[in-house]
Amino acid sequence: MGDTILNSYTLKVWGDFACFTRPEMKVERVSYDVITPSAARAVFEAVLWKPALRWQIVRIEVLRPIRWVNIRRNEVGSVIRTNNITRVMNGGNAALGILIEDDRQQRAGLFLRDVAYRLHASLHLRDAGSTGKTHAKFSEMFKRRARKGQCFNQPYLGTREFSCAFALIEQEALEQERRLHPAIAEDRELGWMLYDMDFSDSENPVPRFFNARMVSGGITVPGRDSEAIRG
Repeated sequence: MGDTILNSYTLKVWGDFACFTRPEMKVERVSYDVITPSAARAVFEAVLWKPALRWQIVRIEVLRPIRWVNIRRNEVGSVIRTNNITRVMNGGNAALGILIEDDRQQRAGLFLRDVAYRLHASLHLRDAGSTGKTHAKFSEMFKRRARKGQCFNQPYLGTREFSCAFALIEQEALEQERRLHPAIAEDRELGWMLYDMDFSDSENPVPRFFNARMVSGGITVPGRDSEAIRG
C-alpha cells in the first residue's frame, strides 16, 4: 500500500551560517550553494516526526543572495568506539571519553552566510488505510507546533552548530509572502546534489543524487521515485 498525501506546508527558515556538506570533499567542509532536500526534510522533522509520517520536499526558494565565508575551526578527530560502549553496557570496562587536547584537529570550511529559504513540503502517511481523522490530527498537530515555534530539537542548517529560526507560512498567505519576500532573481546550474539517503538496506544506506537547477531563485525537487533521482 502506498503513502497517503496530506496537505502541503511551507516553512520559512533563516540563519547566520549554513553548511550543506558536499560528500566528495574528504577533509575540509565545503557547502553546496543552497540547502539540500535532506537538510530541508530534517527541518520539518524537527517540528513534527512520527514513525507513521514521511516528509517530501517539493520546492525550495532561495530568499537571500548566495554568499560565502571561510572559517577555520577546531574539531574532534575521532568518536567513541561502539565496541567500548557495548562492553560497558555488558558490565565490562572500557574508555568512554575523548581527550579533546589530544584529539583536536584544525580544519578549514567554506560555508554559506546570512541565508534564508522558503521550504515547501508535502506530508505523507505511510499507512494508506488510515482514517481521515488521523489525517486531520497530524495536519493540525504540525500547524499548531509550527505556529508556536515548538520543535523536538532545534532545527539546523546542515550541521548542528548552525541552528536556524523558522516560521510557518499559511497557505492562504503564501502569495502575499512571495510579494513581500520574493526569491532571488537568479538562474544557476547547481550540478549533482545530494537528494537523500536510501535506507532500504538499514545496514548499508546509499546516497541518492539529482541534477539540481535553480530558476528565478526556485528549485523544483523531484519525487523520491522519479527517474531523475540517481543512486
